[in-house]
Amino acid sequence: MAVTIYGIKTCDTVRKARAFLDAEGIPHRFHDFRVEGLDAALLDRWIDALGWEKLLNKTSTSFRALPEDRKAVSDAAAAKALMLDQPTMIKRPVLDADGRLTVGFKPEAWKSFVGK
Repeated sequence: MAVTIYGIKTCDTVRKARAFLDAEGIPHRFHDFRVEGLDAALLDRWIDALGWEKLLNKTSTSFRALPEDRKAVSDAAAAKALMLDQPTMIKRPVLDADGRLTVGFKPEAWKSFVGK
């Protein structure tokens, strides 16, 4: 199984998720948004599969720091522009297991998601 976890290395939830994968013996690749960036095609795939509402973390520090007019996100195009501009607004982590996607970390859900 090809597993990639997307996030930022300083995120506590991403750290917990990576530790979980290690403890479960699941080989994975880590993609850090800050180091490796995020391309539009990948984000489009995530939005198509998960929905922009699930991906855009409106409780993030980055989102809360936006001017009020930029917080009024009402469609996928506006959300995509925000997330490409500041990937830290993406809820983390995003897990890709053989092309299947999930966002956020819940150990029990991840066990069934990766087939453990």
